[in-house]
Amino acid sequence: MEPVHIEIDDKSGFCFGVVRAITEAERALGEGGTVYSLGDIVHNRIEVQRLEALGLRTVTHADMPRLAGCRLFIRAHGEPPTTYAAARRLGIGIIDATCPVVARLQRRVKQAHEAMRAVGGQVVILGKRGHAEVVGLTGQVAEPTVVIERAEDLAQIDFARPIHFLSQTTQSIALFEELGAEMRRRAADPAQVRLDDTICRQVSGREAHLAQFAARFDAVVFVCGRKSSNGKVLYEVCRRANPRCRNIEEPAELDPAWFEGVRSVGICGATSTPKWLMQRVAEAIRAMGPESE
Repeated sequence: MEPVHIEIDDKSGFCFGVVRAITEAERALGEGGTVYSLGDIVHNRIEVQRLEALGLRTVTHADMPRLAGCRLFIRAHGEPPTTYAAARRLGIGIIDATCPVVARLQRRVKQAHEAMRAVGGQVVILGKRGHAEVVGLTGQVAEPTVVIERAEDLAQIDFARPIHFLSQTTQSIALFEELGAEMRRRAADPAQVRLDDTICRQVSGREAHLAQFAARFDAVVFVCGRKSSNGKVLYEVCRRANPRCRNIEEPAELDPAWFEGVRSVGICGATSTPKWLMQRVAEAIRAMGPESE
């Protein structure tokens, strides 16, 4: 029997913003001493453990008062202005690795609020409530921002008023367009609904590619951290393209039964999935020695 063909998607893995953040963290850790990351540096438990072995420590906002004189790492997801103000007040050094795409979106959110304030409108963001990036975006201004995740959430919007609709950088383009079209359909004046597509194209461009990649194989393994918002979106893309797609966080979760009778396996992942982890998954599948029928 021919050995099973195993292929790792060359476009999966860290996006530019995450690569930049990891590089910044490694540089800071290389200078010696502890670096405190405000939240998981990346939504991948295995990569976080690797960096913790180098001296990275994950903390929360509640820990900040005891970090005077320490180095605090702002991850790619970004933070609201209140975090920077608190760090200055407490004498904490900041290492700012906010993704440039996220930083640009933060500025757009502030501009959107200024424009809507002038016409009595509202700012709406497509995003996951409680997600670090969304917390940073809604925290840019004191006024409330409406956060929606799905069509059912549209009930929060006042369709008699103007709307400026933006998106978390890692959301689905299809969902953004679907919700935007529904907003215009419900609005008293469709012309007063501004659709501002702020989805990162380095991330969104992966959707079509992953659908094609997943369809090429008998079975697919999608590797991502349980906390990854982007991972949930991309896994669904793969699962729709190939029902034999499984989602794992690490090689220990692999089940030999998944590969019975398969001739080919594709391995792919989220923007927060390190390449080295996907390679470990490939090695683990090879070690199982699955044979095609």
